[in-house]
Amino acid sequence: MASSPPSISSLLFLTLALILISISPAFSTSHQALDDHQDQLMKTGFKITLNHIDSAGNFTNSKRLYRAVKRSSRRLQMFLTAKHPKLRTTVYAGEGEYVMNFSIGTPPKSYYGTMDTGSDLIWTQCQPCLECFSQPDPKFDPRKSSSFSNVSCSNNLCHDLNSPCKAHDGCGYNYSYGDGSFTAGYLATETFTFEKVSVQNIAFGCGIFQFGPESGDGLVGLGRGPLSLVSQLGEPTFSYCLTSWNGSKHSTLLIGSHARLNSSGGGGEIKTTPLIQNPKQPTFYYLSLEGITIGRTRLPVNKTTFALNADGSGGLIIDSGTTITQLAESAYILVLQEFISQVKLPVVDTFNSTGLDLCFELPSDPSDRVEIPPLVFHFTDADLDLPRENYMLFDSGIMCLAMGNSSDTSSTFGNIQQQNILVVYDLYKETLSFMPTECDKF
Repeated sequence: MASSPPSISSLLFLTLALILISISPAFSTSHQALDDHQDQLMKTGFKITLNHIDSAGNFTNSKRLYRAVKRSSRRLQMFLTAKHPKLRTTVYAGEGEYVMNFSIGTPPKSYYGTMDTGSDLIWTQCQPCLECFSQPDPKFDPRKSSSFSNVSCSNNLCHDLNSPCKAHDGCGYNYSYGDGSFTAGYLATETFTFEKVSVQNIAFGCGIFQFGPESGDGLVGLGRGPLSLVSQLGEPTFSYCLTSWNGSKHSTLLIGSHARLNSSGGGGEIKTTPLIQNPKQPTFYYLSLEGITIGRTRLPVNKTTFALNADGSGGLIIDSGTTITQLAESAYILVLQEFISQVKLPVVDTFNSTGLDLCFELPSDPSDRVEIPPLVFHFTDADLDLPRENYMLFDSGIMCLAMGNSSDTSSTFGNIQQQNILVVYDLYKETLSFMPTECDKF
């Protein structure tokens, strides 16, 4: 990771140099035909494809798991310190994250960004880039797009960034994360294309400084804040269906009418629980977790363990960008103790290779049956009985519990626990619904 970032004042000075670059339209375009076509497509919705960042990488399951667990730890630190159309798209999975394909500009240029329900800002790296990481695709060059426009200081979205802004400077941003990584640049608007549908005037961060973990070509925030994609599209419903974290099959993100649950589609039983808002952390989606059952044992977790406190601490966040579920320490210790008690296998220390606290040695004879106790998360009005592969991971003669210790009062429900479940966010009803689904066939 790079050394300490530049000061905000020097950042804004350098950002200004880019904002003042004269960006003349490269093309003359009539938008009427596009608008009519776009309106027609939005009546039925559209999708985005998702996949893992490192699905094409030559990683063993153990290596992918270790990278994913480390990523989850960094994500938790971010949570502890952080500050219209109907869309269907495919999602790709990798390194514990799922990335989505989209295009920016006129003419459109293709990019991949991490799908993240735990943040708001949409951003990608832009030319001329002063400090950027290596990415798979050429960095976005606003001078080559006829639809690019800077966001002014008077724009409400600029106010939402809470960044210093002067009329002649444009809207600079400095978006930091708890692991020390950050992106900085200026806010602009562009035409974004999601497979066949183009949407004009989407605000995004044109990043000219980036430090920290690489995220494909950038990030697409799906949080509750006004800068997120779902907020800018003005649609109160979105859903995703995530395939296995260590596979290569595509997953799906939907926004709009197609995101709603339909039990006639061949899925399992629908479970619905309230979404909770945290005024102190308005970006995140919180759930009310009332308890956990392993096998036939309801753990003696204090009812306040997962409660959201008045000062904004505690609670449980559901997050597409965190790999493994991380529980408040008192509950996590009970989970470990109960699995050790019920799983009749030797415990082995593989933390250095997996990053996980609890692993069991599998029998040398593959015909020996391994008993894995069921795991149920008791959310308010919704008992979620997880498939075995959503909490037990197998690799090289060991079996590991895909959960971790948050070392804090806050907890996070990660994406391994969400795989092969259609997860639907209804921001109008303030609910979240689960339905078991074969996501590669969705």
